[in-house]
Amino acid sequence: MRAVEITTFGGPEVLELREVGEPEVTDGEVLIRVEAAGVNRADTIQRRGSHPPPDGASPYPGLEVSGTVVAVGSSVNRWKVGDQVCALLGGGGYAEKVAVPAGQVLPIPKGISVKDAASLVEVACTVWSTVFMTSHLTAGETFLVHGGSSGIGTFAIQIAKYYGIRVFVTAGSEEKLAACKNLGADVCINYKTEDFVARVKEETGGKGVDVILDSIGAAYLQRNLDSLNVDGRLFIIGFLGGTVAEVNLGRILARRLTIQAAGLRNRSIENKAAIVSAVEKHVWPAVEAGKVKPVVYKTLPLSEAAEAHRILESSAHIGKILLIP
Repeated sequence: MRAVEITTFGGPEVLELREVGEPEVTDGEVLIRVEAAGVNRADTIQRRGSHPPPDGASPYPGLEVSGTVVAVGSSVNRWKVGDQVCALLGGGGYAEKVAVPAGQVLPIPKGISVKDAASLVEVACTVWSTVFMTSHLTAGETFLVHGGSSGIGTFAIQIAKYYGIRVFVTAGSEEKLAACKNLGADVCINYKTEDFVARVKEETGGKGVDVILDSIGAAYLQRNLDSLNVDGRLFIIGFLGGTVAEVNLGRILARRLTIQAAGLRNRSIENKAAIVSAVEKHVWPAVEAGKVKPVVYKTLPLSEAAEAHRILESSAHIGKILLIP
């Protein structure tokens, strides 16, 4: 089969489509013939050498796919050859076939194409496992997501609105803010021209928001804490603005704030299966009801993985980028 290899660590040009051996399927796995693979920020970090795959995972990039089951391990009961599915991966999505633990496989939501389903898995698992399962974001609360026009952001807006939450977003252009508003965001802040802390305070009567989902890290840490309501929760999922910051602990104590952080890729198979199960139960109904829709910016052939990475790293996109084998 063909797969995209990281030939050496570096820029997008190090990605090459090559002939490789097919993955072997173990007892608890299914083999999927890939119809589409989602492109994620973590893939670009792996390409640069800073985000290796978990032990036992495929060395090829790609954390989510959709496609058709072509083989199943002996202990797999739910899935059978011919099923159309999507899946959360530890790696290996940029390929024509990929093996994945059965607990990380999901049915294609009704009303969604097999191709577009590849755009939902990673964002759904990330957002649900962080601000819902861990930060316990609930109806009636307020929620700020940085990078509202990203794959994570466009999904987070929709699922939060579905669950009765008031949504704030930051983005860096009027086009991106308009896209966020069209998806249901209540308060859209241009971080290049506005102070998001001041705007959050203004829009919440001085209180702040209840939960923040942040991919910036150090550069936003104190400002995020300053934007939180009493008992507020900050969930950090990325470090685009660095990993080291100085923080005022007094404010955390005085306002009973919580700082949380987690990734998805290095969790155990059991933990990923629990997240995937929760997504099927709590997110897929919203997708099937048409309340959460895939936002796909561009679809490219697998041979153009380097171009997909260039687009993602330019931050010119709104929503997700997909690769087609």
